[in-house]
This record gives sequence, structure tokens and C-alpha cells, in this order.
Amino acid sequence: MHFNYNDWLPTTRKEMDLRGWEQADVILFSADAYVDHPAFGAAVIGRLLEAEGLRVAIVPQPDWHGDFRDFKKLGRPRLFFGISPGCMDSMVNKYTAARRLRSEDAYSPDGRHDLRPEYPTIVYTNILRKLFPDVPIVLGGIEASLRRVMHYDYWQERFRPSILLDCDADLITYGMGEKPTLELVQRLNEAIDCFHPKLHYDENGEPCITREVMREVVAEMPNQIVFICKQEEIPGGIKEDDIVLHSYEDCLKQPKLHAENFRHIEEESNKVHAQRLIQATGGHYVVVNPPYPPLTSEELDRSFDLPYTRLPHPKYKGKRIPAYEMIKFSLTLHRGCFGGCAFCTISAHQGKFIVSRSKESILKEVKAITKMPEFKGYLSDLGGPSANMYKMRGKRQEVCEKCKRPSCIHPAICPNLNGDHRPLLDIYRAVDALPGIKKSFIGSGVRYDMLLHNWKDEALNNAAREYTRELITKHVSGRLKVAPEHTSDAVLNIMRKPSFRLFREFKSIFDKTCREAGLRQQLIPYFISSHPGCKDRDMAELAQITKQLDFKLEQVQDFTPTPLTVSTTCWATGYHPYTLEKIFSAKTPEEKRRQNSFFFWYKKGN
Repeated sequence: MHFNYNDWLPTTRKEMDLRGWEQADVILFSADAYVDHPAFGAAVIGRLLEAEGLRVAIVPQPDWHGDFRDFKKLGRPRLFFGISPGCMDSMVNKYTAARRLRSEDAYSPDGRHDLRPEYPTIVYTNILRKLFPDVPIVLGGIEASLRRVMHYDYWQERFRPSILLDCDADLITYGMGEKPTLELVQRLNEAIDCFHPKLHYDENGEPCITREVMREVVAEMPNQIVFICKQEEIPGGIKEDDIVLHSYEDCLKQPKLHAENFRHIEEESNKVHAQRLIQATGGHYVVVNPPYPPLTSEELDRSFDLPYTRLPHPKYKGKRIPAYEMIKFSLTLHRGCFGGCAFCTISAHQGKFIVSRSKESILKEVKAITKMPEFKGYLSDLGGPSANMYKMRGKRQEVCEKCKRPSCIHPAICPNLNGDHRPLLDIYRAVDALPGIKKSFIGSGVRYDMLLHNWKDEALNNAAREYTRELITKHVSGRLKVAPEHTSDAVLNIMRKPSFRLFREFKSIFDKTCREAGLRQQLIPYFISSHPGCKDRDMAELAQITKQLDFKLEQVQDFTPTPLTVSTTCWATGYHPYTLEKIFSAKTPEEKRRQNSFFFWYKKGN
């Protein structure tokens, strides 16, 4: 497999010159190392814009110290600067729940911690604004998406307004950014083609977009962007069907109001026909336009079928990028998750509706992986946000279009949900039949409540049993990881997770299947301590039950409050956003340490 520098998006002036470019249309600044792979957001957006005929450059992990030469080296873009802060929230990536530095930065070469600032979205934007006062800046990725409105920042221990109030960017494209980015680029190019009077012309007479032009374009975009403006500048004014949230200032005085707000924020993130959200903040108004409808399979295929090299940029030769090592032989089969777990940010970013790739697109990617020099025949994951939701959706779409439940499976599985595991079994079998594939493993989390549910259609029950057996006998690499999260049904209900009774039932099936197949495999459960609603007695019960089950727990974590989740809202305000009832959270270091110690009942001193 032979590549040259032109097979990656250009990262330097020299690489732009090799392509004969005087100027880029869009310049992306990424806080991750540049890996040209569909699991890395900056690469996806870059390749997508490239496919539209744009000249796209990317500056990975620019040095934010000194003279800012990395921010100046590619000059002014024709359309805008894009900020991609990374595949993982920068603060979660850097710190544990106890605010200790993690052992390595998974998205940096050799795991180095000094290549990414805290809150890169803010740091990069403020540098670019200082250097290029009139160039539009567009924010995307997890960090900005989850901070699009008022949120609680665990690292600073305070409520923060929309990230747009902390940096002088022009807008956020929140969630999965393909559709809003493509529409934005189309509208900006139309402004240039129409010789908009507020364009900037460079020394070569080439037209460039200015912030004034961007503001006009943004005011006309209906979906999946966030911007700030004065009240009189709100497009169309405040309309009857807009949801006007309690102001940032009022929420600071009464945190319960933020809990009230959050229910609207979550529900509108997960509706087919959502409403616009507006929040007054510091003399401005934060406007959150509703998300686009979910992508079609064809649109998702297009994103995955772009000409990625699937490799880190050659500048990283001889260096290890930990996150890439984990995913280089894995595939994503779908987007979205209808689990709605209270502590999870997936639905806030990707939404609850499942968008699945076609079988043809998946097999095409597998064939590309088999040609990689280091591939030995083993796929590490055929998965997604949840392993077994591929092709699952509402049986009657008109019912889904009226629904605002954040979870399709909690507190009970929706009777309109089609939980058919046969399309996923078909994918597994088709992949395993390809030349060069010895075995495919499932590394993503499996929803065992979907496997144990009593579906009204007996064909679905048979498919679930067949999937369960095939998963355990053919797709487990010695250990199958699942996430019961707790043993207390009261805590699990707050988490929006199924009863622990189902985990016991699944463990029984797992053990029996392994015995019958002559396999020595382990079931590895994940658990969380210090989740809102969890008290010491709940953790004592967890210790007792896991001891009875002979588990010496390994995969455990202390609850980490992250922006835009139900659990964080409970933790920060003291109120549950759906009931507005008071809720306890273990917050002090001693309370959190004590709860966490129950996991390790087998250690001396516990």
C-alpha cells in the first residue's frame, strides 16, 4: 500500500504548494492528531468538503504558545476557519473524575499531554480572532456541541453560558456536522457568486467571506446551528412555537430553573420535529435552531465511503496514537442510540434515532481494511454507540414523529420499536465470509435488555436468541463487556438502565452457552459509583451482590459530570429535571472515595 503526501489533506504551506494552491477555502484546526479515518471528525468534515470541490487544509494540534506561527502559516481561508476540538471532550480526555491527570492523551502522538490545551475550542478561537479579526470562525465537535447552551462545568465547579459567550466565534454546527456544514458552505459560495457587497478581496482580487456576510447567511439557516445575537436580530423574532428558556442569570440565582430548562434541551435534541430554543444570556440571546432530521442510509454511506487513507498523517511516522491503535481494525455500523442513559452524551450529540449504513458500504470498508499491511485477519469491533441497534427503528414512523421520549427502551421498551436482530446477524455473517477475515469481535457495549425482551413477534424472539448465541460463541475475544452500571433498581431507574435482574439472567445464559460450547470466557461488567441518587447503602448492596456473584471488579468508574446530561443536571442543581424533586449526590472527595471503595471489597482495609 503506497501513499504520498497528496493522499492526505494538506497540513503545511509546502503541502498546499504541492497541490498548486495559493489559498484554501476552509482551514480546520484540530486538537487531535490528524488521522485520515472515518472515526475522526476533522477528517470526515475535511473529506466531505473536499468531495464538494473545496480546497480544505487541516492544522492538527497547533502550538498555542509564543508567536502563534501555526495559526498564521496557511494564511486566510476563502470561506472560514473551522475548529475541531477533538473526538473526545478535552477535559474528560485529560482528567479523571478525581481531577487527576490521565496517564496519556489518547488522541496525541505517543500519548503526549502537552500538545492540546484545556478547552481548545476557546483557546484556538481567541488566537484566530486576534490574528484574523474579520474571518468567520465555525465551531464543531463534541466540546462545542455539548456546551451549546448553559451547562455545568465540573472542572471549574460552576455553571457556564454557551461556549459562544466565552469565545468570539460566529456559530456552532452542533451534533454530527455533515448536513449543517454542507448547507453553510453552499450558502457562502452563493454569496460569493452573487458578488455580495460586504465581501473582502485579497491582494490577488479573490473574494473572501467576512463576518458581516456570515451573519447574514447564518440568519437564514434553519437547522442545527447555534448563534448569538441581540433580541431585535433574532430571525423572525421570538415566535409562538419557540421555547424560551429561563435566562442564564436567573438560573444562576435559582439552579432549579436550569433543571427545568434541561428537560426542554434534551427533548428537543431527540425529536423528529423539534422547536427552536432561545436563552437570554448577558444582554444577548443564544439561539439553537432545531436539528436536521436523521441522515438517510445513503447520506451516511457517503460519509463513510470517502477516500480516506485510514492512516495517521506521515508526520507521525514511528509514533503511536493510542486511540488509532484501538480503532484501526474496527468499523462503525450505525449512528445514534435510543438507550437514553442519563449519564451519557451520545443522544445529545448524535440523537436517539438510529441511522444505519448499507451492507454494501460496510463490506466495502472491510475489504479496504483487509488490504492494510498490518492486518492479520481480526476485526476488533463491528459496532456503534450500542452494539446491537443496527437497522432498528419505529415500525410506524408517524408515531416516532410525535414522540418526545428521550429513551425508546426506558422505563419500558416501546411497543412501536422494531427490535429485529436479523439484519445485524446478516452483517456479521457476510463480514466473516469475506476472504482475509479470520474472526470479527464485538467491542461495543451490548444492550442485553434488547436480547431478553419478550417481543410480540416470535420471529424477533428467535432472532434475539440466535444473536445471543452467535455473539457469545463467535464474536467474543475471551471477555464480553456489558454495562449493568449498578445493582440497585432505584439507582438504575435514575440512570435509565434496566433492572439488575436482567443482568443476572444474561449472565446465566452467557455461562450456560460457554459451557455447552466448551469456551472459557468471562463476562466483564461495568459499574459506576457516586451517581446521583446513589447512597452508601446502595454501594454496600452492590458490594454484597458482586461478591456473591464472585466478581472482582475491574471496569469501574466514579461518576464524572459532563455537560448536557440528565445526571450532571441532577448533580449540579440538586433537582431531577423531569420530576423537579430533590435528589442526593455524593460530592465531597470523602463521600466519593467511600462509595468507590465498595467496588473493592476484596482488598485489605475495605
